[in-house]
Parts: sequence; structure tokens; C-alpha cells
Amino acid sequence: MTTRTLVRATSIAATPDEIWTVLADFGSLSGWTPMIQHSCLLSEQSDGVGTVRRVQIARQTLVETVTVWEPGHTLAYTIEGLPPIVGVAVNTWRITPTSSGADVTLTTGIDVGRNPVKAVIAGKVLERMATASEFMLTGLAEATERSTNRETTR
Repeated sequence: MTTRTLVRATSIAATPDEIWTVLADFGSLSGWTPMIQHSCLLSEQSDGVGTVRRVQIARQTLVETVTVWEPGHTLAYTIEGLPPIVGVAVNTWRITPTSSGADVTLTTGIDVGRNPVKAVIAGKVLERMATASEFMLTGLAEATERSTNRETTR
């Protein structure tokens, strides 16, 4: 199995638990990512492995299912609804504590196997997903900052 990956990261001046609070509200992605028009839970479950959400980006609908749920540390989910030749992608968020808050890394992977055509198309899809990753990381930082500012002004 060969996986093409994309890695983006940022530093956020907040604790891993404060960042996790925003990230783990799995159905609210559209509330902090400007390029996403709509997101909602599709499962009765709202947290943990197996939680499912629907994400609408322009005319594209994605279904994301949580595969790893480690509070304050790691969230991973599959992404279905990409072009059929690409298949399923996986996003993995990692939160690492630092002296000034936390580093957040978002890794996107697509299994391309041994198919050279799939590898080329996956590369193009990852280029588009790089923009989404940047928007999500920026949105997460801003949402976490808003959330922590509200708590300190109470």
C-alpha cells in the first residue's frame, strides 16, 4: 500500500483541552471553517469512534466517520465522497502541548496503491485539500481563541 500525504500545521496559544473542545464538536465544522457551507451530525452519537457527519462544500457532499478519538490529543476520520478513483481519504489531527499552548498538525492521506493514474489524481485532490486544511487550521485557531476569550471575560 502506498499513501500520498499532505501535512499542514499551526501553533495555537491555547491548551490542548481548549483546542479539543472546538475540534471535538464534530458536527459544528461549518461554524469555524469559512469554506464549508454546512455540516451536521448524521449519527445519533455525537462523540467518539463511529461518529458521522455530513459536510457540504459548494456542490460537493462529504461524509466523515471518526476512526480515532483520543481527547486532547488525536482525532482521525475517513472522508468519503471524493472522486471515485481517489476513494476514501483520511484526516488526522494531532495536538501537541508546547510551552506557549499547542501545535496542531493536520495530516491528510490517500491510499493510491500501485495505480499510477490514481497517484496523479490523488496528488491533484491533495492540492485542493491543502487549501481546505489551511482554512480548517486557521478557523480552529480563531474559534479556540474566541472560546477562551469568552471564558476569561465571564
